[in-house]
Amino acid sequence: MPRPLKEDYAPLYQNYVGMADGDDVFTVLNRSWDQLGLWLGSIPEEKLSYTYAPGKWTVAQMLQHLIDSERVFAYRAMSFARGEKQALPGFDENSYAARATAEHRSLAAIKEELLALRKATITLFNSFTQQDLQEYGIAFGHRVTVNAMGFIMAGHIYHHQRIYEERYL
Repeated sequence: MPRPLKEDYAPLYQNYVGMADGDDVFTVLNRSWDQLGLWLGSIPEEKLSYTYAPGKWTVAQMLQHLIDSERVFAYRAMSFARGEKQALPGFDENSYAARATAEHRSLAAIKEELLALRKATITLFNSFTQQDLQEYGIAFGHRVTVNAMGFIMAGHIYHHQRIYEERYL
């Protein structure tokens, strides 16, 4: 399945889709898993509680956000591939971050969970047929295809990696 068309996702996801490296969802997700491992390996444990400005997430909270988002996005992709026609809600990422206990977790535990989730996402997408990838649903008030969800998921990680490199280092 080729890269998603602009009508396959809402404009608010353009940045994520644009950051996804590859011409098909399988390549994009596999590359993201490899790059995610390299990036997580470069983050020092002592950086977990660092924030670049008052009121901004710590590194641990940002990583927990990636975990939470991966779960939500994968659920959306699976739901739409299975023919769900109910609109799925958005989620309040700041509320999730405030309620998560990221500051009590080790970098090793966060890294293990995030990599396991991305591997599970890849396995999920590998189970989809070409027809499944073309299915769509409504998430957060916007139409999105299953194929586009894979690109969004990969790009979302790259987006936060860029923020980390620009603001947290």
